[in-house]
Amino acid sequence: MTNDQLTNDPKFEVSILFGQNYNTDAHVVVNQGGTSSGKTYAIGQVLFCIACQAPKQVITIVGQDIPNLKAGVLRDALSIYNSSVVLQTAVKSYNKSDRIFEFHNGTLIEFKSYADPQDAKSGKRDYLFINEANGISYAVYAELALRTRKRIYIDYNPNSTFWVHEQVIGRPGVQTIISDHRHNPFLDDTVRAKIESLKTEDIELWKVYARGLTGKISGLIFPNWYVCEQIPPEARLIATGLDFGFTNDPTTCLQVYLQNGELWIHELIYQTGLTNTDIATRLKAEGLSLKTEIIADSAEPKSIEEFKRMGWYITGAKKGADSINNSIDILKRYKINVTRASVNLRKELDRYKWRVDRSGKTINEAVDSYNHLIDALRYVALNKLAINNRDNKLRSRLPYNPKITSRSMFDELIGSRF
Repeated sequence: MTNDQLTNDPKFEVSILFGQNYNTDAHVVVNQGGTSSGKTYAIGQVLFCIACQAPKQVITIVGQDIPNLKAGVLRDALSIYNSSVVLQTAVKSYNKSDRIFEFHNGTLIEFKSYADPQDAKSGKRDYLFINEANGISYAVYAELALRTRKRIYIDYNPNSTFWVHEQVIGRPGVQTIISDHRHNPFLDDTVRAKIESLKTEDIELWKVYARGLTGKISGLIFPNWYVCEQIPPEARLIATGLDFGFTNDPTTCLQVYLQNGELWIHELIYQTGLTNTDIATRLKAEGLSLKTEIIADSAEPKSIEEFKRMGWYITGAKKGADSINNSIDILKRYKINVTRASVNLRKELDRYKWRVDRSGKTINEAVDSYNHLIDALRYVALNKLAINNRDNKLRSRLPYNPKITSRSMFDELIGSRF
């Protein structure tokens, strides 16, 4: 099967990034790009073409962890596969549990993650794709690169400099491709407009995500948070947070638990195009009962009322004045643990930052981007974690002292004043 056969497939459409990555002679191809540039999808198409053309090859696609693979590059790969009849005839089978495409010509595409450099020493391959490379250590990459015979592809969003800039770019046999959303002809105009609007929100974010330039994203609101494998069995559910979306913004939902004074958070939903009925169905599928307390965006009273009529225990967030900063202050009192499966929340926490003014000074105002799941988290903080301070009066609570009944020198000194 030739490349022309695949690209002539009516449903196998490619962008300029496909040609850049497919026609290269470099041993290492670095794809530095902004959000929605289509770099990951294009590299996936390239690897499928190579798999069809070259028999008995091993192609390894590596992600930070399995949840990231499933939510990102593996989802793209399945989309590419399902959209092309020609490609489907070339694939012999797809093993869902092992995440391996096997082709009739004996070539394999495998999706893997590696815990450490020692783990990365296992296996050799012909082609390697490191997806979202800034989530993978250089030590792991080095072991994988040593065991790759033909070509290495790397992609990432350039939030800041890391080992690719220091150890890879500029060396012999390395090609660097910088892309942004303008290189993706299949992107919706509303998404483009939203990406470009970052310029008015934060110029550094705009450089990184709208232009694919290496940035210095500073002033993160939650710089310290931790990945956990699962919610501890003994943790107590505080509430479920829900933020409504539909066309451009996703509907998001997460659950917040408390144990030993720490918050434990698990992402449930991150998806566009969901109606309220769809959301209710998803919540039930995630194991929520009608008695599970849900805190939702109070700016959507119609949706909240619809959920109430369906029998759900749901209330609006108590926003009030300066509720964004107040809820952030509440959350900062806790150590925050996020499950590894909460891929989208982890990405938001890595990008959610304070606004910077024209002089470059950080101001106490959150940038209204990359915060859909964080908004759901804030709603829970406002309703369930806020300190009750009803009258704002300073109160003193002294320990109880029993009244002295017998006369003593103390009585002679103090008298009736006590």
